Amino acid sequence: MPLRLAALFAGAAAAAGIGGGVALHELRGTGGSEAPSAFHGQASWPAGKRPAPQFSLRDQRGSRLSLASLRGRPVLLTFLDSRCHAQCPVEGRDLALVLQRLRPAGRPTLVVLSVDPEGDTPASIRHAMAKWRLAGPWPWYWLNGTPRQLASAWRAYGITVVPKAGDIVHSLALYLIDRRGFERTGYLFPFLPGFVQGDLRTLAADRAAASA
Repeated sequence: MPLRLAALFAGAAAAAGIGGGVALHELRGTGGSEAPSAFHGQASWPAGKRPAPQFSLRDQRGSRLSLASLRGRPVLLTFLDSRCHAQCPVEGRDLALVLQRLRPAGRPTLVVLSVDPEGDTPASIRHAMAKWRLAGPWPWYWLNGTPRQLASAWRAYGITVVPKAGDIVHSLALYLIDRRGFERTGYLFPFLPGFVQGDLRTLAADRAAASA
């Protein structure tokens, strides 16, 4: 399986204990086409070429949800900590801007995978989603599980999670998955909300992604 978006952390960021702080990024094995991509992420892939790694976890209401069950609608997948006070709130608010500016028919399903399995509780998730204005009129799920279950998903998507005293240092990445379950582009934080918004519109008009 091709390597995914990978993030390398500088010692300064880890020492500072910046929750969600990514100091240095490295992309490997993008597997993209030599032709210019229609997307704006640091890595992009042609339709039907890169299946998104599967997972099945519990959402904020305790119901089990699998990535496969979301086929039929594009998915925005990211990795956050509901108790973070550094980069996670910034990414959350940026994603809220993206979703608010899209027409309802063009909005994806937002899926957040926890990077703090013990700290992310239903109450902390509700608080974070409300504060970041991410709990809007669009489908969203915040998924959690055991450390082993989540570690498997983190590895599959190239996410590094380093628990520190009183904080979680982790890489921030955003994947755009088409309605057939294939990765189309991946962004490393910080990203421009306008680019993500435009890429979602491009995907909505992509007949290759929409075809069965």
